[in-house]
Amino acid sequence: MNAREAQVIDTFKHIQSTLEGRPHLLRLGRLFSETVLIEVDGNEFYLSFEKGHLASVVEGPSRKTPWRFALRTDAEALAKFWQALPEPGFHDIFGLVKIGRGRIDGDILALVKNLRFFKEVVTLARAKEELAA
Repeated sequence: MNAREAQVIDTFKHIQSTLEGRPHLLRLGRLFSETVLIEVDGNEFYLSFEKGHLASVVEGPSRKTPWRFALRTDAEALAKFWQALPEPGFHDIFGLVKIGRGRIDGDILALVKNLRFFKEVVTLARAKEELAA
C-alpha cells in the first residue's frame, strides 16, 4: 500500500467515525444497507453500509465483493473534492462527472434514492480538512 492509498483509507476511517456522531445522517441513511465501490486511480475501496452506519472499509481489488454502485475518480480530483472549500466542479460527485474527472456506474436508482445521504457522507472528510487548516 502506497502513501496515497493509506491516506484514502485514513480519510474513509475518519468519515466512518464522524458519521457515528451525526444522528441526522444516520436517520437519513437508516434504510441504506449496501456496498459502494469507490475507485481511486484504479485502486478499489469497498464501503459497506448497514442501516446508515459505515460498517466497514475494505481495500480491493475483489471480484467476489458485490457492490450496488461505484464512484470512480482520480486521487488529485478526490483531494480537491475533500478540500474545505472545493473549487467549482470539485464541489459535488456530479460535478466531478461533469468536468470529466469522475464516473458513476452501477445501480443509479439506488444512488438517487439515497442521494442526500451518500453525498453528505462523502463530504464528511471536509470537516477533517477544516480542522487541519
